[in-house]
Amino acid sequence: MSKVIAFAGKGGVGKTTVASLVIRYMGKVDKGPILAVDADPNSNLGETLGHDVISTIGDIRENYMKDPQGVPSGMDKVNYLETLVEQALVEHPAYDLLVMGRQEGQGCYCMVNNILNSFTDKLSAHYKYMVVDNEAGMEHLSRRTSGEVDMLFLVTDYSLRGLRAVSRINSMLESLKLNVKNIAIVVSRGPETLSEPFMKEVEEIGLPIGGIIPNDPALLEFDMEQRSLIELPDDSISVTAVHKLMDEYCPN
Repeated sequence: MSKVIAFAGKGGVGKTTVASLVIRYMGKVDKGPILAVDADPNSNLGETLGHDVISTIGDIRENYMKDPQGVPSGMDKVNYLETLVEQALVEHPAYDLLVMGRQEGQGCYCMVNNILNSFTDKLSAHYKYMVVDNEAGMEHLSRRTSGEVDMLFLVTDYSLRGLRAVSRINSMLESLKLNVKNIAIVVSRGPETLSEPFMKEVEEIGLPIGGIIPNDPALLEFDMEQRSLIELPDDSISVTAVHKLMDEYCPN
Protein backbone atom coordinates (compact mmCIF):
# COMPACT_ATOMS: atom_id res chain seq x y z
CA MET A 1 0.00 0.00 0.00
CA SER A 2 1.34 3.42 -0.95
CA LYS A 3 1.96 6.15 1.59
CA VAL A 4 -0.41 9.07 1.05
CA ILE A 5 0.73 12.69 1.31
CA ALA A 6 -2.21 15.06 0.88
CA PHE A 7 -2.70 18.81 0.59
CA ALA A 8 -5.82 20.86 1.32
CA GLY A 9 -6.67 24.53 1.69
CA LYS A 10 -8.87 27.19 0.17
CA GLY A 11 -8.31 28.28 -3.42
CA GLY A 12 -5.53 30.72 -4.18
CA VAL A 13 -3.32 30.08 -1.15
CA GLY A 14 -0.54 28.27 -3.03
CA LYS A 15 -1.62 24.72 -2.24
CA THR A 16 -0.98 23.37 -5.73
CA THR A 17 2.41 25.10 -5.88
CA VAL A 18 3.46 23.47 -2.61
CA ALA A 19 2.20 20.08 -3.83
CA SER A 20 4.23 20.48 -7.04
CA LEU A 21 7.35 21.36 -5.09
CA VAL A 22 6.86 18.28 -2.92
CA ILE A 23 6.58 16.13 -6.06
CA ARG A 24 9.78 17.77 -7.33
CA TYR A 25 11.51 16.97 -4.03
CA MET A 26 10.41 13.35 -4.06
CA GLY A 27 11.64 12.86 -7.58
CA LYS A 28 14.99 14.45 -6.72
CA VAL A 29 15.59 12.23 -3.69
CA ASP A 30 14.34 9.14 -5.51
CA LYS A 31 11.31 8.36 -3.37
CA GLY A 32 9.46 6.92 -6.35
CA PRO A 33 7.50 5.48 -7.90
CA ILE A 34 5.07 8.37 -7.26
CA LEU A 35 1.45 8.76 -8.27
CA ALA A 36 0.46 12.45 -8.32
CA VAL A 37 -3.31 12.92 -8.11
CA ASP A 38 -4.98 16.21 -8.97
CA ALA A 39 -8.24 15.94 -7.03
CA ASP A 40 -9.05 19.65 -7.18
CA PRO A 41 -11.83 20.44 -9.72
CA ASN A 42 -9.77 23.45 -10.85
CA SER A 43 -7.16 20.92 -12.06
CA ASN A 44 -4.04 23.11 -11.96
CA LEU A 45 -1.49 20.52 -10.82
CA GLY A 46 -0.81 19.35 -14.37
CA GLU A 47 -0.11 22.93 -15.47
CA THR A 48 2.37 23.61 -12.66
CA LEU A 49 4.13 20.35 -13.55
CA GLY A 50 4.23 21.34 -17.22
CA HIS A 51 1.65 18.95 -18.72
CA ASP A 52 -1.22 19.41 -21.15
CA VAL A 53 -3.78 17.02 -19.67
CA ILE A 54 -6.01 15.46 -22.33
CA SER A 55 -8.20 13.09 -20.33
CA THR A 56 -9.49 13.19 -16.76
CA ILE A 57 -11.51 10.86 -14.55
CA GLY A 58 -14.36 13.36 -14.87
CA ASP A 59 -14.24 13.09 -18.67
CA ILE A 60 -14.30 9.29 -18.47
CA ARG A 61 -17.28 9.37 -16.12
CA GLU A 62 -19.26 11.85 -18.21
CA ASN A 63 -18.57 10.09 -21.51
CA TYR A 64 -19.60 6.75 -20.06
CA MET A 65 -22.82 8.18 -18.62
CA LYS A 66 -23.71 9.65 -22.01
CA ASP A 67 -23.32 6.27 -23.68
CA PRO A 68 -23.29 3.40 -21.13
CA GLN A 69 -23.87 0.91 -23.92
CA GLY A 70 -20.76 1.99 -25.78
CA VAL A 71 -18.52 -0.64 -24.17
CA PRO A 72 -16.51 -2.42 -26.89
CA SER A 73 -17.56 -5.95 -27.73
CA GLY A 74 -15.75 -8.55 -25.63
CA MET A 75 -15.15 -6.20 -22.68
CA ASP A 76 -17.21 -5.75 -19.55
CA LYS A 77 -17.83 -2.26 -18.20
CA VAL A 78 -15.37 -2.67 -15.32
CA ASN A 79 -12.44 -3.61 -17.58
CA TYR A 80 -13.45 -0.89 -20.04
CA LEU A 81 -13.44 1.87 -17.43
CA GLU A 82 -10.20 0.62 -15.90
CA THR A 83 -8.55 0.68 -19.34
CA LEU A 84 -9.66 4.28 -19.86
CA VAL A 85 -8.18 5.27 -16.48
CA GLU A 86 -4.84 3.69 -17.41
CA GLN A 87 -4.88 5.62 -20.69
CA ALA A 88 -5.55 8.87 -18.79
CA LEU A 89 -2.31 8.53 -16.80
CA VAL A 90 0.31 11.14 -17.74
CA GLU A 91 3.74 9.56 -17.48
CA HIS A 92 6.91 11.36 -16.39
CA PRO A 93 10.27 9.82 -15.41
CA ALA A 94 9.79 10.96 -11.78
CA TYR A 95 6.04 10.35 -11.38
CA ASP A 96 2.74 9.51 -13.03
CA LEU A 97 -0.11 12.04 -12.95
CA LEU A 98 -3.82 11.28 -12.71
CA VAL A 99 -6.30 14.18 -12.93
CA MET A 100 -9.72 13.68 -11.37
CA GLY A 101 -11.31 16.63 -13.19
CA ARG A 102 -14.82 17.95 -12.87
CA GLN A 103 -17.42 16.62 -10.50
CA GLU A 104 -20.44 14.68 -11.74
CA GLY A 105 -23.49 16.31 -13.27
CA GLN A 106 -27.11 15.29 -12.89
CA GLY A 107 -28.07 11.64 -12.60
CA CYS A 108 -26.95 8.64 -10.58
CA TYR A 109 -23.20 8.14 -10.83
CA CYS A 110 -22.91 5.63 -7.99
CA MET A 111 -21.97 2.62 -10.10
CA VAL A 112 -19.36 4.33 -12.25
CA ASN A 113 -17.94 6.23 -9.25
CA ASN A 114 -17.58 2.99 -7.29
CA ILE A 115 -15.67 1.39 -10.18
CA LEU A 116 -13.42 4.41 -10.73
CA ASN A 117 -12.69 4.97 -7.03
CA SER A 118 -11.99 1.31 -6.45
CA PHE A 119 -9.62 1.14 -9.40
CA THR A 120 -7.71 4.31 -8.51
CA ASP A 121 -7.27 2.88 -5.02
CA LYS A 122 -5.91 -0.37 -6.51
CA LEU A 123 -3.73 1.64 -8.88
CA SER A 124 -2.12 3.50 -6.00
CA ALA A 125 -0.87 0.21 -4.56
CA HIS A 126 1.69 0.07 -7.39
CA TYR A 127 3.35 3.27 -6.16
CA LYS A 128 5.49 3.90 -3.11
CA TYR A 129 3.87 7.31 -2.59
CA MET A 130 0.66 8.98 -3.65
CA VAL A 131 0.67 12.79 -3.52
CA VAL A 132 -2.85 14.23 -3.61
CA ASP A 133 -3.76 17.86 -4.32
CA ASN A 134 -7.29 18.18 -2.87
CA GLU A 135 -10.15 20.58 -2.96
CA ALA A 136 -11.06 22.13 0.40
CA GLY A 137 -13.77 19.54 1.05
CA MET A 138 -11.36 16.64 0.41
CA GLU A 139 -14.11 14.72 -1.37
CA HIS A 140 -11.66 12.48 -3.23
CA LEU A 141 -9.90 11.38 -0.05
CA SER A 142 -13.20 10.71 1.71
CA ARG A 143 -14.22 8.41 -1.17
CA ARG A 144 -11.04 6.34 -1.17
CA THR A 145 -11.85 2.85 0.01
CA SER A 146 -8.75 2.64 2.22
CA GLY A 147 -9.25 6.05 3.83
CA GLU A 148 -5.60 6.15 4.93
CA VAL A 149 -3.63 9.43 4.90
CA ASP A 150 -0.08 9.34 6.23
CA MET A 151 0.63 13.09 6.06
CA LEU A 152 -1.87 15.89 5.59
CA PHE A 153 -0.54 19.38 4.95
CA LEU A 154 -3.14 22.13 5.42
CA VAL A 155 -1.92 25.04 3.34
CA THR A 156 -2.66 28.70 3.97
CA ASP A 157 -1.21 31.92 2.68
CA TYR A 158 -0.16 34.57 5.18
CA SER A 159 -3.70 35.71 5.91
CA LEU A 160 -6.23 35.12 8.65
CA ARG A 161 -8.82 34.24 6.01
CA GLY A 162 -6.67 31.41 4.70
CA LEU A 163 -5.88 30.27 8.22
CA ARG A 164 -9.56 30.18 9.15
CA ALA A 165 -10.20 27.98 6.12
CA VAL A 166 -7.54 25.63 7.50
CA SER A 167 -9.39 25.65 10.83
CA ARG A 168 -12.66 24.68 9.13
CA ILE A 169 -11.01 21.88 7.17
CA ASN A 170 -9.37 20.56 10.32
CA SER A 171 -12.73 20.59 12.15
CA MET A 172 -14.35 18.75 9.25
CA LEU A 173 -11.88 15.85 9.45
CA GLU A 174 -13.82 14.24 12.28
CA SER A 175 -16.86 13.77 10.01
CA LEU A 176 -14.85 12.15 7.20
CA LYS A 177 -14.02 8.46 7.11
CA LEU A 178 -10.31 9.11 7.11
CA ASN A 179 -7.46 7.82 9.20
CA VAL A 180 -5.07 10.79 9.17
CA LYS A 181 -1.84 9.91 10.94
CA ASN A 182 -0.12 13.28 10.93
CA ILE A 183 -1.24 16.88 10.22
CA ALA A 184 0.68 20.14 9.94
CA ILE A 185 0.05 23.66 8.67
CA VAL A 186 2.15 25.05 5.81
CA VAL A 187 2.25 28.82 5.34
CA SER A 188 2.75 29.84 1.73
CA ARG A 189 4.28 33.20 0.81
CA GLY A 190 4.99 33.82 4.49
CA PRO A 191 7.58 36.01 6.24
CA GLU A 192 10.33 34.59 8.43
CA THR A 193 8.50 35.71 11.57
CA LEU A 194 4.74 35.22 11.79
CA SER A 195 2.72 37.95 13.50
CA GLU A 196 1.21 37.60 16.95
CA PRO A 197 -2.44 37.67 15.68
CA PHE A 198 -1.59 34.96 13.15
CA MET A 199 0.12 32.76 15.73
CA LYS A 200 -2.76 33.27 18.18
CA GLU A 201 -5.16 31.73 15.66
CA VAL A 202 -2.67 28.91 14.96
CA GLU A 203 -2.65 28.10 18.67
CA GLU A 204 -6.45 28.00 18.69
CA ILE A 205 -6.42 25.50 15.82
CA GLY A 206 -4.02 23.34 17.79
CA LEU A 207 -1.82 22.19 14.90
CA PRO A 208 1.92 22.78 14.41
CA ILE A 209 3.40 25.03 11.73
CA GLY A 210 5.20 22.48 9.60
CA GLY A 211 6.95 25.01 7.41
CA ILE A 212 6.93 28.47 5.91
CA ILE A 213 7.41 28.78 2.14
CA PRO A 214 8.73 32.30 1.49
CA ASN A 215 7.61 34.49 -1.38
CA ASP A 216 9.81 33.31 -4.27
CA PRO A 217 10.08 35.52 -7.39
CA ALA A 218 11.15 32.45 -9.36
CA LEU A 219 7.65 30.98 -8.96
CA LEU A 220 6.06 33.97 -10.71
CA GLU A 221 8.74 33.87 -13.41
CA PHE A 222 8.10 30.19 -14.10
CA ASP A 223 4.34 30.77 -14.16
CA MET A 224 4.66 33.57 -16.73
CA GLU A 225 6.94 31.43 -18.87
CA GLN A 226 4.64 28.39 -18.43
CA ARG A 227 7.56 26.31 -17.24
CA SER A 228 7.31 23.24 -15.04
CA LEU A 229 8.19 23.78 -11.38
CA ILE A 230 10.16 20.53 -11.67
CA GLU A 231 12.78 22.66 -13.47
CA LEU A 232 13.26 25.13 -10.60
CA PRO A 233 16.92 25.41 -9.55
CA ASP A 234 18.00 23.63 -6.38
CA ASP A 235 18.94 26.92 -4.71
CA SER A 236 15.49 28.46 -5.18
CA ILE A 237 14.24 29.68 -1.78
CA SER A 238 10.91 27.87 -2.18
CA VAL A 239 12.66 24.64 -3.14
CA THR A 240 14.96 24.91 -0.12
CA ALA A 241 11.99 25.49 2.20
CA VAL A 242 10.10 22.48 0.87
CA HIS A 243 13.19 20.27 1.22
CA LYS A 244 13.41 21.29 4.87
CA LEU A 245 9.68 20.58 5.35
CA MET A 246 9.91 17.12 3.80
CA ASP A 247 13.12 16.15 5.57
CA GLU A 248 11.31 16.77 8.86
CA TYR A 249 7.86 15.32 8.13
CA CYS A 250 8.54 12.61 5.52
CA PRO A 251 12.13 11.47 6.10
CA ASN A 252 11.57 7.83 5.03
